[in-house]
Amino acid sequence: MVDRETAVWGIHGGRQGGADGLFLTEGVVALGWPEMGSLLALKQSREAFKAAVTKVYPSVKPGAIPNYTGQLFRFVCEMQNGDFIVYPSKMDRQIHIGKVDGPYQYVAGAKEGFLHRRAVKWLRDFPRTQFTQGALYETGSAMSFFAVKNYADEFRSAIEGKQIMAPATAEDESIAVVTEDIEETTRDFVLKRLAQELKGHPFADFVAHLLQAMGYRTRISSPGPDGGVDILAHKDELGFEPPIIKVQVKSTEGSVGDPAVSSLYGKVDTKEFGLLVTLGTFTPNALHFARSKSNLRLIDGAELVDLIFTHYERFDARYKGLLPLRRVYVPEVTAESED
Repeated sequence: MVDRETAVWGIHGGRQGGADGLFLTEGVVALGWPEMGSLLALKQSREAFKAAVTKVYPSVKPGAIPNYTGQLFRFVCEMQNGDFIVYPSKMDRQIHIGKVDGPYQYVAGAKEGFLHRRAVKWLRDFPRTQFTQGALYETGSAMSFFAVKNYADEFRSAIEGKQIMAPATAEDESIAVVTEDIEETTRDFVLKRLAQELKGHPFADFVAHLLQAMGYRTRISSPGPDGGVDILAHKDELGFEPPIIKVQVKSTEGSVGDPAVSSLYGKVDTKEFGLLVTLGTFTPNALHFARSKSNLRLIDGAELVDLIFTHYERFDARYKGLLPLRRVYVPEVTAESED
C-alpha cells in the first residue's frame, strides 16, 4: 500500500492528450481499458484483478498483465479521497494538480473510451518551468496511471504555495539520467533494427550506403563467396586512384575474433586499407592486432551508430524508413571547473 501521507498520483490523458477536455471540463480523471467492463464487482485484491485482466487480454505479452493489473488496482482500490492527482496536460503544457473527490465509477458507453473514472476537484495549475527536471521526468512515466514517489514533496509544496527547488547537483543528475536514457534507447533501437532487418548481404548494402554518405564511391561484391571482401571503397570515379579501401562486414551481434581480422588484412596490399565493420564487438586479440597495423581499421557497433547519427541526413528514403529517427535537443550537463 501507498504511504497515506496524502499520497500523490500521476495520470496521463491518453497518448495524444485526447482526454484533456474530459479531465479539466468535467472534473474527473479516467482510464481506458474499456474491454474490462465495470471493476466494481471484483474482489479488492491484486490476485482478483490479475485474473480478470488475464481473462480479458489472453493474447497480450506476459509482461503487460502485471502492468495493467497494477494500474487498475491502484486506481480503484489504493487511491483515496483527498489524495493529490498530478496531470501534465499535453494540450496547454500546464501541470494541473487536484484532489481526488469521489470513489471509483464505471461510465458504460462513454464515447471517449475512458470508462473508469474518479471525480477530482482541481486546485491549481502551474507552468512546467516551476518544477525541477526530476519532477517533470517522474510525471513523464510511460504508464497511464502511477504513484509519484521521488518528487511527491515538490508537488505537495506547490499546492501550499511554497516552491522547493532541488540542489543544482541533484537537478543536473536528473537531467543527465534523462539524456542518457534517451541516447541509450536510441542506440539500442538502431542496432536491433539493423540486426533484425539486414542479415548477411543486405548489411553490406547498408554499410556501402553509409560510406557513400561519407563521400566515398563504392562497389559491392555479389552475394555468395566474396573472398573476404564485401565492398571496395574509393574517392575517384573509376576506382583506380589510391587509397583503395577493402571492406568486410559482419552482421553478427557477437564478438569478432583475430582470425577474421587477420584474414581480411591478408588481402590488403601495402598501398591499400582494410576496414572491418560489425554490429557487435571485437575480441582483445583482434583489437591488439589492428592497433599494430596503420592501414587497418575496425568499427564496432557503438562506433557504427556514431557514424549513422553523423551522416543520417544524407541517407536515402529507404534507409531513413528502416531507421526512422528525429533530431531532438536535450540538456547537456557540463562539469564545473575546479579551482
